[in-house]
Amino acid sequence: FCTLCLQECLKPKKPVCGVCRSTLSPGSRALDLEKQIETTETTCNGCNKKMYLSKMRSHAASCSKYQNYIMEGVKAVTKEPLYNTRNFPNRFTFPCPYCSEKNFDQEGLVEHCKTLHSMDAKQVVCPICASMPWGDPNYRSANFMEHLQRRHRFSYDTFVVCDYDADEDDMMAQVLMRSLRDK
Repeated sequence: FCTLCLQECLKPKKPVCGVCRSTLSPGSRALDLEKQIETTETTCNGCNKKMYLSKMRSHAASCSKYQNYIMEGVKAVTKEPLYNTRNFPNRFTFPCPYCSEKNFDQEGLVEHCKTLHSMDAKQVVCPICASMPWGDPNYRSANFMEHLQRRHRFSYDTFVVCDYDADEDDMMAQVLMRSLRDK
């Protein structure tokens, strides 16, 4: 994770896990996970030495064969990208349309706007809608706060598996096929 994303997840008002976005309890440790890390054996991909996962980080920092292994992987990945990332819109983090803050997930943007901009009547473009294939990047919502409350109480990705490039007929055919399989 980059620092900005981690800082967003650890904000005092809403500390959440950087992976699953569930609320973090202050001071509680995942003792079961710690025990699993201390008792699970693994092998270094560089020198093939066996060790517990809890020792792997310090070993990797000093193992030149492991560092070479990582560099080979980096070179293989960076030689030829599989796709141009500029062709894919970012549908995971959004800027606030009122101020300069960035990198909000959908829930974070709604919370931020409710807290800091609830009285702002300026017409703005919804960054969440603008990122969608059906969204109009020039449409200014007459009441952005109401729009957020009605349209973005949940994330589309939470409830639907979206293929944003598929047309409506393809999606309908997939739904019908899944419903027949589920019977």
